[in-house]
Amino acid sequence: MEKINRRSFIYGSAVGLTGYAALTATGLTGLGFTPATATVDKVKLGNSRLTVSRVALGTGSIGGNHQSNQTRLGMSNFVKLAHHAYDRGVHFFDTADSYGSYPYVREAFKEIPREKITLLGKMWTENDPSKAEPVDKALDRFRTESGSDYFDIMLLHCMMNGKWQEEKKRYIDYFSKAKQDGKIKAVGVSCHNFEALKVAVDDPWVDVILARINPFRAHMDGSPAEINALLERARNNGKGIIGMKIFGNGDRVLETEREESITFALKKTSIHCMTLGMESISQVDDAVDRVMRIAKS
Repeated sequence: MEKINRRSFIYGSAVGLTGYAALTATGLTGLGFTPATATVDKVKLGNSRLTVSRVALGTGSIGGNHQSNQTRLGMSNFVKLAHHAYDRGVHFFDTADSYGSYPYVREAFKEIPREKITLLGKMWTENDPSKAEPVDKALDRFRTESGSDYFDIMLLHCMMNGKWQEEKKRYIDYFSKAKQDGKIKAVGVSCHNFEALKVAVDDPWVDVILARINPFRAHMDGSPAEINALLERARNNGKGIIGMKIFGNGDRVLETEREESITFALKKTSIHCMTLGMESISQVDDAVDRVMRIAKS
């Protein structure tokens, strides 16, 4: 039972993974939270020319097969969550095709100005072209599903080895063209492998890196010291660095662990900002209050 609670990022009285159906039924209104006025600040994302909120709303908790904990909230509840995050200064949405979250942000954009949001997307890749959706068609589908003509950031999703530059060349070439055409503003990779990250650090094509980092080495690609050494080099190379798995994929969410994780991310790593898989209003409030308190300390 503790494992289930951890994975649902329990903040105070927020419901767990087994209770997300009840959350849907209440429309997020039954959780109870203290109105707050603090909002997330903004940071420059390396040399990408983007300025983003220090916290992004992650939409891929326990994600895959075109769904996630965020999409399982249901459309109406997701929009309420996104709107509350927006009101707290979270103007950065982390989405992906494999999470099924593009149609959800499209609905959110009916209430939230698209131009106020940094929209990050991810494209799953295949080495075998015969098994893959053509890259141009995939991006056009993403744009239609998200209701946005462009993505501020588009990443190659989940790079797993140090050969991705050659294996994903057709994706890289098309992303570069899409960037020239204004369909993408910045490009990069999300890494789930030490060698993949090591390559990304020095690749001039990469504008943005999404990397796993936390103080516990939970769901990471190396020790915190090893990963941060690479991220420091990447940052010195002008890359925009976004941290993920800040709470170890939801495994380390006790009060003391959340405090240690955010302190570590803000004070002891080279990331510019972080994505957090928030699933409730109370989680948004906890994250915003905690991040801004520690950032200002």
